[in-house]
This record gives sequence, structure tokens and C-alpha cells, in this order.
Amino acid sequence: MTTPAPKVTRSEEEWRAELSPAEYEVLRRAGTERPWTGKYVESKDVGVYRCRACDAELFRSETKFDSHCGWPSFFSPLAADRVILREDRSFGTVRTEVLCANCHSHLGHVFHGEGYGTPTDDRYCINSISLTFEPAGS
Repeated sequence: MTTPAPKVTRSEEEWRAELSPAEYEVLRRAGTERPWTGKYVESKDVGVYRCRACDAELFRSETKFDSHCGWPSFFSPLAADRVILREDRSFGTVRTEVLCANCHSHLGHVFHGEGYGTPTDDRYCINSISLTFEPAGS
């Protein structure tokens, strides 16, 4: 299956100017923030989580759950077309990378069948640094 082209495109220089070095490392180079350091890990606020790079709506707080893994976890994106899932063979294992469908920025990984008891049995393990949060009613 061919990955559709991103709707938002910028040069690497433009991404570097727009993002902090830590944001650039995660969003554009598929890095990972350290566990338990992200600002949304334990957040219970109601609202929408957006892509830090392009502001696309990705996840709603209603799908966020406590997985105790060190990163914010969601059982489903806002809609299936909001993210792209891609095989990731880095680190000597096979995982599924989660990208923003709008700008192709790295968000994290999704894991299936871990037994969390959520409606999908999926855990979208997302870097806080890849997200911004918009509280409900704002």
C-alpha cells in the first residue's frame, strides 16, 4: 500500500526553525522522549490532542487511558484517516509506527492485544512532545 503524500510540507530547514531541537528530534527524526517526562502522561483534562507540527486534530481525551507505560496512551485516534500506520523495524524488533497523516510527523507507536480492556485493545503510545492540547470549550 502506498502512503499518501503529506498535506503539509516544509523543508527540513523550515521544520528546524519551527520546532525546538527536542521536538524536531521526535517529530521529524522518529526519536522518543524519555518515559514519564512528558507533560500529558498523567493528564486527565478533557479536550483534543493535536499534532505539534501541523495542528491537526489526532486524539480526544475520551480515548486516553492509564497504561502506566510512561507515555500518553490512547485506544483510538479521532478517526482512522488522522494517522498513518507504518511498519518499523528499528531496534531489532517489528513495531507499528504512528505518523500524523497531515504532515507525516512521528507520533509514537501502536501496540495491539496487550489486554488493557479498552474497546479496541490497542495502545497508541504517543510522545507528549509530539502533541499540543486544546481544552474543551476553548
